Amino acid sequence: MIDKFVRNERDHKLLELANKHRSELKESATHIDQEAYIPDSIIASMKESGFTSLTIPEEFGGGGLSLYELVLVQEELGKGEGSGALSLGWHLGVLKDLSDRRPWNASTYERLCRHVVDGTLINRAQTEEETGDPTRGGMPATIATAVEGGYKITGRKTFTTLSPHLDQVIVKATCEGVPTDFLVSMSQEGVELEGTWDVLGMRGTRSDDLVLTDVFVPSNALLETYDKNRKTASLPPAWLLHIPAVYMGIAEAAREEAVQFVSSYQPNTLDVPLKDVPHIQDKFGRIGLSLMAARHFLYSVAEQWDRYPEERMNMQGQLFAAKTQAMNAALEVVDLSMRIVGARSLMKKNHLERLYRDVRAGLHNPPSDELSLQVLAMKQFQD
Repeated sequence: MIDKFVRNERDHKLLELANKHRSELKESATHIDQEAYIPDSIIASMKESGFTSLTIPEEFGGGGLSLYELVLVQEELGKGEGSGALSLGWHLGVLKDLSDRRPWNASTYERLCRHVVDGTLINRAQTEEETGDPTRGGMPATIATAVEGGYKITGRKTFTTLSPHLDQVIVKATCEGVPTDFLVSMSQEGVELEGTWDVLGMRGTRSDDLVLTDVFVPSNALLETYDKNRKTASLPPAWLLHIPAVYMGIAEAAREEAVQFVSSYQPNTLDVPLKDVPHIQDKFGRIGLSLMAARHFLYSVAEQWDRYPEERMNMQGQLFAAKTQAMNAALEVVDLSMRIVGARSLMKKNHLERLYRDVRAGLHNPPSDELSLQVLAMKQFQD
């Protein structure tokens, strides 16, 4: 079904690349879920193919991925194994955001880009127990203190996705009373990972706690400063569309499991194939409707972002709504797929059991439904 959203030869080649890594993730899906770890071989394969540098601008040796293309490859990857797809999505998404905004010193940004092309993996470390969802603008409890030649950073970050594979992190800390981003190497003295990740779904994201104790960074590691409420003139977070794209991939994987089941199973109580039973057809119809509506909205919003850069500052409501609609569609599709398969879908050997646990995590990825609805409500009074 995703093929209908391939517009040109470049899209086709990107989808082929994503399909290669989708297959690798799918083959290791059970292992990733059980061990809560993405195999090093898969990460190495993605680096070698250039997948991990797709959102680096072409001028620095990357793929120069558009938002539409990011959504396309992430949905395909999500069909293979959701947690691996989401993990790489954070890396790609952060780099897409930096490519769109260019908020850093030009030489610092170029240096990071070159490192990513050479294999560096990066993510943001923003979330904290004290502040909750970082999109709500809480002041970081992590503190950066100016010292001779740079800063010392102390604090604890939660949900550090892809943590065992990261080379660098963008740490948000309070510095002189304002939220500030710093670039920190995972190999620096005072940087530790605490293995706190023991969760129901999306286990392979390995989003452990990042603990920083008097970590020294030089002055040029200061990347970006916000005001206290983070209400800067910055662009809306379009890069977060990598999240609903992955969950649409999970939903598609669930649909395929249901199709395979009704195509291969016929109880002796029926004289027609299971796929011809009216209530089964009804459920498949609802699956098709949900996927179609969510995909068209998600991809059209992404394409609008790419085609009309002058409108980007006004697109927060559409971006948040696209995530909410896609996420709720994915939940519905997985649920309907399990209803079609029945009690077998609860068995550990059935892929739907894992897909169900993974898709639930999307409710807690930003932006939340509540925040999306709040943004849309406020929009009514501004128009």
